[in-house]
Amino acid sequence: MITAVLVGAGQRGARVYAAYARLHPDEIKVVAAAEPDEERRQWLIEEHGLPDEAVFTDWRELFEKGKLADCCMICTQDRFHVEPVKAAFELGYHVMCEKPMSPDPKECLEMGEYAGRYQKTLTICHVLRYSPFFTKIKEMLDSGAIGELVSIQHMECVAFWHQAHSFVRGNWRNSDESSPMILQKSCHDLDIFCWLVGRKCQAVSSFGSLQHFKEENAPKGSGMYCMRDCKVESDCPYSANKIYLRDEESRGFRKIVALDGTIEAVREALKEGPYGRCVYRCDNNVVDHQVVNLLFEGGITVSFTMCAFTPDMTRLITLMGTRGQITGDMLKNTIEIRDFLTGDKTEYSIKTGKSGHSGSDEKFMQGFIRTVESNGAYSLSSAEVSVDSHLMAFAAEESRLTGKTVNMEEYRLRFS
Repeated sequence: MITAVLVGAGQRGARVYAAYARLHPDEIKVVAAAEPDEERRQWLIEEHGLPDEAVFTDWRELFEKGKLADCCMICTQDRFHVEPVKAAFELGYHVMCEKPMSPDPKECLEMGEYAGRYQKTLTICHVLRYSPFFTKIKEMLDSGAIGELVSIQHMECVAFWHQAHSFVRGNWRNSDESSPMILQKSCHDLDIFCWLVGRKCQAVSSFGSLQHFKEENAPKGSGMYCMRDCKVESDCPYSANKIYLRDEESRGFRKIVALDGTIEAVREALKEGPYGRCVYRCDNNVVDHQVVNLLFEGGITVSFTMCAFTPDMTRLITLMGTRGQITGDMLKNTIEIRDFLTGDKTEYSIKTGKSGHSGSDEKFMQGFIRTVESNGAYSLSSAEVSVDSHLMAFAAEESRLTGKTVNMEEYRLRFS
């Protein structure tokens, strides 16, 4: 069993990574934590049996106690990763860092350099590399099942209700406070392309915008809050009342709106809280749709689309090779492979488990524990490999804003 300290007890830190420790006490145990929110601190004390003196309001107070565990899980907001990551290395921790590493490319590189300097592992939470779904696709590619890979078409279906929650009303709505959508939401996908293709990206171009969630599109009769002063709430698909209190797909978000997750607490929080705001009257600025074109070494191309306006949250992928084609739907956890020579079609139903990201979250934690136990001998999502996909995301955002194709070799040299 390994031991861990937790920095940041939000949805991912508390409800995914620390929750794994609670469910698997023979594998990992949280021994101390830092979290500014009092209600969440109390939840940590109760859920993990922590003494009051092991839970702090600030990560600096926690680190003043010295090295208390084998590893440190950094799950703060995007712009507040670099300082605790560096401080954790200085104390001798192996480090997990939630993605994205940072909204600053120089900080991404700096964190990777720190890991090397202190000879500790830095594992980035690119959980899709651990998913049963993409692991199967990677095995097919590496086996030569479709010959030489030529092109990938991939779509990230964000889901209208997830966009409204996370990227219009929520913590990642404004790139000035967090990071651009392509980095925050889709660095997962860019990382998967790097892993599947197995070659360097040479060029990036991108287009996209915030098209719908703007005040000019607010329907007549709408108000500032769905539950208070809106006359058209019942006719709006983005109604907070509908998303959090009526729809089953998004019921998991209730504990983000109100920590205890009860209907009464959620209803009260929506009256004046951020998640009760009209989606047309928030301070959001991140895109609601974007396309990215990527050119990899060897002429391999990737076409990626991210769109908010889908009913389901899934990833759809098609990989085209010289001898066959693979198609997959991550929500259904189905993969189909077609053979050009024989015409055979083989379908696979992937067993995923019950954790988030189609079983990826649980597999990621198992992988992270293995990384710590092996002192880095096993490492699937290290900072070294994750930096490339982060730089691709930064380059895509630059292309979107300037309308120019970005040469990745030249782009990397800016930060070397």
